[in-house]
Amino acid sequence: MIKKLWRYTKGYRVRAALATLFVMAEVVLEVYIPYVMKDIINVGIKGNAGVAYILGKGALMLGLALTSLTCGALCARCAVVSSTGFAKNLRQGLFFKVQDFSFANTDKFSTASLITRLTTDVTNVQQAYMMGIRTLVRAPMMLICATFMAVKVGPQLSGVFAFAIPILGITIGVLGAAAFPKFQRMLKKYDGMNARVQENLTAIRTVKAFVRSDYESERFCGASSDVRRAQVAAERLIVLNGPIAQLVLYSCMIATCWIGGGAIIAGTMQEGDLMSFISYIAQVLSSIMMIMMIFINLVLSKASATRITEVLDEKIDITDEKANKELKVSEGSIEFENVSFSYSRDPNNLTLKNINLSIKPGETVGIIGGTGSAKTSLVQLIPRLYDVYGGRVLVGGHDVREYTLDNLRDSVAMVLQKNVLFSGSIMDNLKWGDADASDEEIKRMCEAAQADGFITSFPNGYDTQLGQGGVNISGGQKQRLCIARALIKKPKVIILDDSTSAVDTATDAKIRDALRNRLKGTTTIIIAQRIASVIDADKIVVLENGQIDAVGTHEELIETNEIYREVYTSQQKGDE
Repeated sequence: MIKKLWRYTKGYRVRAALATLFVMAEVVLEVYIPYVMKDIINVGIKGNAGVAYILGKGALMLGLALTSLTCGALCARCAVVSSTGFAKNLRQGLFFKVQDFSFANTDKFSTASLITRLTTDVTNVQQAYMMGIRTLVRAPMMLICATFMAVKVGPQLSGVFAFAIPILGITIGVLGAAAFPKFQRMLKKYDGMNARVQENLTAIRTVKAFVRSDYESERFCGASSDVRRAQVAAERLIVLNGPIAQLVLYSCMIATCWIGGGAIIAGTMQEGDLMSFISYIAQVLSSIMMIMMIFINLVLSKASATRITEVLDEKIDITDEKANKELKVSEGSIEFENVSFSYSRDPNNLTLKNINLSIKPGETVGIIGGTGSAKTSLVQLIPRLYDVYGGRVLVGGHDVREYTLDNLRDSVAMVLQKNVLFSGSIMDNLKWGDADASDEEIKRMCEAAQADGFITSFPNGYDTQLGQGGVNISGGQKQRLCIARALIKKPKVIILDDSTSAVDTATDAKIRDALRNRLKGTTTIIIAQRIASVIDADKIVVLENGQIDAVGTHEELIETNEIYREVYTSQQKGDE
C-alpha cells in the first residue's frame, strides 16, 4: 500500500528530504539547550564563574533557540508544500482512475463513497504524510537524543525510563489495535452521510414539490448522528492517550525530583544536572506522546489509505488491451449474436437472455417494452458501456471488443434517459459533440433537434449560461439540446433512449422527420414508451423480460404480436 502511494510523491520528494534535514537540525539544537543550561547553574551560578560567563552561555542558548526555530519553520514550509503536492497528485490519480472506470466499476463504488475517498480520505492521508515528514522523524530522533543526553547527565536517574517507556509502548499498541476498525466504520458512515447530501441536492426540486423537507432533514440528522456516534466510539479510545501519557510524565517528574533531591543532598549530583535531567525527561516523554499521536493518526490514515488503494487497485473490466488501435467503425450495421448479459455477472440472474438481432446500416429501429424489460441494458452494450456476459455484439461487422473505446464511442452517439448538461454556455455544451464543429453546423443540427428556436429566443442566444445540470431550462429543452449535441457528433449509430419523452408529439414528429432526412446513412435506434415515436421505424423490437418477443414493422406487429397490440390500443384510447 505504501509503495503504491509513494509514486504520488513524485515532484515533491526533494522538499520532503529538506523537511527531514531541517527537523533533524531542529532536534539536535533543541536537545543541546538543556546541556548549556546545566553549565549556567553548575558553573556560572554555583561555581561563581561570573556574569560574563552566564551572559555568554545565555546568548548561546538564545542563538540555539532562534536557529532551532528557523529550522522548524523551514521544515514546516517544506512539509506543507510536499504534502499538499502529494495530495494533489493523489487526487488526480484517483480522478483519472475513476474516469477509466466502466459502468460496472462505478456501480461497485457508490458516487458518495468515491467523493469521500477523493476528499476526506485524501486529506487524512495528506495529514499523515505531513506528520510522517516532520513528527515521525522528530519524535524518534528526539527520543534517542534526549535519552542519550539524560543518561549522560544523570545516569543514576535513568531508571525512570524503564518504568515509563514500556507503559507508553503498550498503550500505543492496545489503543491502535482497538481504534482501527472503529475508524473504518466511521468512514463508512461518512459515505452514508454524503450519499444523503448528494441525493437530496440532486432531487431538491422533488423534495420541495412533495413538501418533504422535514423528512429529508430527519434522514440527514440520522446519518449525521451515525457519523457522530462512530466518531465518538473511535475518539473515546484516543482520548485515553493524553491522560495516560500525562500520568506517566508527571510520575516520572516526581520520581526524578525525589531521587535527584536525595542525590543532591548526598553530594553525588549537582543542581544543574537535576534541572537538565528534568528537561530531558520532558523531551523524552513528550516525544513518546508525539509518537502515540502519530500512531493514532496513522491508524486513521491507514483506514483512509486502504479505501484509496481499493479504488487504485480496482481492475477495470472494460479496456483496450486486445483492441486493434487502427480499426475504425466503417458503417453502422449492428449484430447481436446470442447475447446474454448480467449486471452481477451471475448466470442465474440474467438481465438479457439469448438476444439475436440484426440491424442494417442506415436503418431506423424502434424498441418497445414495459418497464424493466431491459431496453436500456440492450443498447448500452453497443457503445460497450457494459460488456456482454455471453455471445457478442458486432458494430460495422466487427466485435465491439476489437475496437478501442475511443474509436467505438466516437462512432456511436447516445442520448441517455437522464439528460446531462454541464455548467457553461449552451455552445460549450453543444461542442461536446464535436469541439471543431462550425457555428453553421451547430445551428443546422440544433434546427434538426428543434432546439434552435428556443435557443435564439434567449437574450444571449447560444452564449446563454446554463446552471449546474441545466437547471434554468425545461426538461424538453434539455432533451433537445442533448439530441443536438449527439447529432453534431456525426455518428455512424445514434441511440435515443426515451429522449423525446418530455416534448410534445408534434415536436417529436419533427425531430424524427429531421433524423430521417439529415442522417440517411446513420443507423438510428429509438427507445420509446410512445408507439407514435417508433411507428415509422424500419422495424420495431418488442422486449419482454429481457428477451425479444417480436420483431417487425408497425403493421406486422399489430397483426401478430399481442403485447404490441395491447400497448397500441391503450395509447390510442388515451389519445381519444
